[in-house]
Amino acid sequence: MDSYRSLVIVNPSSAAGATGRRWNRIAKFLRLSLGDFQHAFTSAPDEATALSRAALRKGYEMIVAVGGDGTLNEVAAGFFEGATAVAPEAVLGVIAVGTGSDFGRTLGQTDLESACAALGGRATRAIDVGLAHFTSHEGAPATRIFMNVASFGVGALVARLVNPGLKSLSGRVAFTLATLRALAVYEAPSIVVQFDDAPARSLAITNCAFGNGRFFGAGMQVAPAAELDDGEFDVTIWAGFGLKDFIAKRHTLYDGSHVRLPGTQTLRVRRAMATSGSTVLLEIDGESVGRLPVQLEILPLAIRLKM
Repeated sequence: MDSYRSLVIVNPSSAAGATGRRWNRIAKFLRLSLGDFQHAFTSAPDEATALSRAALRKGYEMIVAVGGDGTLNEVAAGFFEGATAVAPEAVLGVIAVGTGSDFGRTLGQTDLESACAALGGRATRAIDVGLAHFTSHEGAPATRIFMNVASFGVGALVARLVNPGLKSLSGRVAFTLATLRALAVYEAPSIVVQFDDAPARSLAITNCAFGNGRFFGAGMQVAPAAELDDGEFDVTIWAGFGLKDFIAKRHTLYDGSHVRLPGTQTLRVRRAMATSGSTVLLEIDGESVGRLPVQLEILPLAIRLKM
């Protein structure tokens, strides 16, 4: 079987524990596509990054993330030291089975069997990766790569509110309830943001999202035109979007037509900087990681994805 030497990293707690309960079925499909493979379960934050990086240094050719967007983020982080690839020829595989699984939507994953089957063989695609320098919740400088979307504003508050209790519900229900709670208390901060080499400008935002992938929030099509390999972020800025707007117009977030609403701006950039005098939360790949200030840049074609 012409497959990569693979380590499968599994977050059994993803999807409120459903991934662990489904592991035997997942493993059955993986054996059909990969043959023999090694696997490891995670039990703590950032463990997937350490496992991924160690495996690459031992010569594993492909690391497969089984879990949600947060699990994928951690596994992909192991491919890098800052912006430098640990093993440039290594391949990342994705089995999206988390609460949101938004990167899987961009990949077109629709069912478990076909997602596992796609890991067979040696065909790959080079895609972009985002890199963020920001302030952690503890106030320390932090650096993190991201595969899907980074955003600041109400989206980061939503990520913080999607707690384990909500994750026991379906992804869309969990994120809808968290969004309703967030918008009920959210007050738009003023931020200063600079895109590429353009002059800095001050904005009062509901949310600002940098899309490598197209979706966040369990299916909200935040960046409907985003491409994984075009060397740019698709940026979506919402201003003046409140609780009543979400109730009346939430369908536009799922079909992507929100980009045509008044108060929404879209642009494409390769890097950006944002600061604020207020505490503005930041989320990366669906996880609440810290706050502004933040610097974001695209790393073009920085990782090989199994397709």
